[in-house]
Amino acid sequence: MQTVYAFKGGESGAFDKEQKFLLQSLDKTYNLYLLMLSLLIEVQKKAQDHLNKSMQKHLATEADKNPNRKLVNNEVLQLLMASEPLQEALEDYKITHWHFDDEYVDIVFKELLASPLYADYMKTRVSDFKEDKLFLIDLYRDIIAPNEKLYDYLEDTHMTWVDDLPLVNTAILKLLRKVKPNAPSRFFTPELYKDDDDKDFAVSLFRKTILNQTAFKKIVEDRTKNWDSDRIADIDYVLLIMAICEINKFPSIPVKVTINEYLEIAKEYSTPKSSIFINGILDKLVKELQESDTLNKTGRGLM
Repeated sequence: MQTVYAFKGGESGAFDKEQKFLLQSLDKTYNLYLLMLSLLIEVQKKAQDHLNKSMQKHLATEADKNPNRKLVNNEVLQLLMASEPLQEALEDYKITHWHFDDEYVDIVFKELLASPLYADYMKTRVSDFKEDKLFLIDLYRDIIAPNEKLYDYLEDTHMTWVDDLPLVNTAILKLLRKVKPNAPSRFFTPELYKDDDDKDFAVSLFRKTILNQTAFKKIVEDRTKNWDSDRIADIDYVLLIMAICEINKFPSIPVKVTINEYLEIAKEYSTPKSSIFINGILDKLVKELQESDTLNKTGRGLM
């Protein structure tokens, strides 16, 4: 959507630059995934440093000398730190942000220390894998994911990361919920794309939308004759021509999947009434295609 929205050329022009930006933006999503996952490792390191400093106090208490190491020894954090593929990926993708911007790790760690979550977790000195996992899930969901200062930092660091953050947060939480004590070393480094078709779809949707934008815009205009064009949000136009592209050019994608997907995007990025408007246009178009027997869908249940 962002790439189509930013495209200013015509159907006959070259758009290699925009396609390259699209693929780079998708790759940057993986950078963000690694960055956010590495934040958990940095929190563990901060906890270890915190214990070390407490033990070295000039007037250390008995609690300082014999600290509760439950967080430092968290089994899921230990899995993360021991994952060689993850460490290699962090190095390959040059994920060194927290080394230079350590204050954001401090922000997360201090918020954790002040939380009821931490107080409850540290009531005992030992735990099992399940408790460690549930604690880490809560830490990520309740403290890291909604942190506004982290959000601002990511927005300043890369222009598309704020839009990618919900996807990345969801992916990390899913992984944390699924992790087991015997998880393979590559568990925390899943592939960005499910398969080659997954990557090809992104490029194909972009190219087919651009190459047919005049025809798709005409479809929208023919069904909005009673609308002042200035009243239709630019984002709505983009979402409509992309949805029309999927309906017309991608036979294997069910109509309901297409419509539901673009309604959700409209709710997130466009006006409060956009989803109703888009749903009306697409619903009308699909009925017309069905009546004329020109809805190009293959396979069962794709209507």
